Amino acid sequence: MQRRTPATCNGAPIELPKPNWARGKSLQDTLKARRTIREISARALPLQTSANLLWAAFGVNRQKGPFGLLGRTAASASNSQEIDIYVALPLGGFRYDPVAHALLPVASGDLRPLAISRGESPLGSRAPVRLIYVADVARLAYTAGFPEPGLKDPDVQRSYYYIDTGLIAAHVYLFAASTGLAAWFHNCNRPALFKKLGLRVYQRVLFAQTVGYPTTKEKS
Repeated sequence: MQRRTPATCNGAPIELPKPNWARGKSLQDTLKARRTIREISARALPLQTSANLLWAAFGVNRQKGPFGLLGRTAASASNSQEIDIYVALPLGGFRYDPVAHALLPVASGDLRPLAISRGESPLGSRAPVRLIYVADVARLAYTAGFPEPGLKDPDVQRSYYYIDTGLIAAHVYLFAASTGLAAWFHNCNRPALFKKLGLRVYQRVLFAQTVGYPTTKEKS
């Protein structure tokens, strides 16, 4: 992610510019272009592109959503909005704040190597951005939305936060397809990330997704 001034994860949050949509592919062409691309270059994403990406993934798209809460670009169970997006960049780890539309520093060091499972393909290891999806089960159990009894059941919670993560990841894939970027959804080193991100017992590291510019025209 390119910035106008240097930053470290111990400094101030990175304020993201408002989403600014340049001309992209039509929905039909975007769906035709949607695919996993693992060959991703180290070329940094412009700050505006990163801002557009995160907003598309799970940003605030309206002030009045279900149950009087903010509306988001991806649906969630009872609008609990239980998924947080953490962003692993070369300069550190951040959490995306959708209300402020900013990246909040949470961890020092480059967490990108941890945002992939051991033994998994090293392709995309130099990619500029890796998104890490974390579920907060307390938001499901104590949602401000419809108090569905099942939301306090761990098995039901698991089914919901996996689905909700998939919806967000699908948005990332579509954004990448529309803008000529590469995207790859994959596993990650959950125990290491849990510790590095300073998560709490009710938070769950789920999956990661690598995003950047493709290095080859090969598609899978």
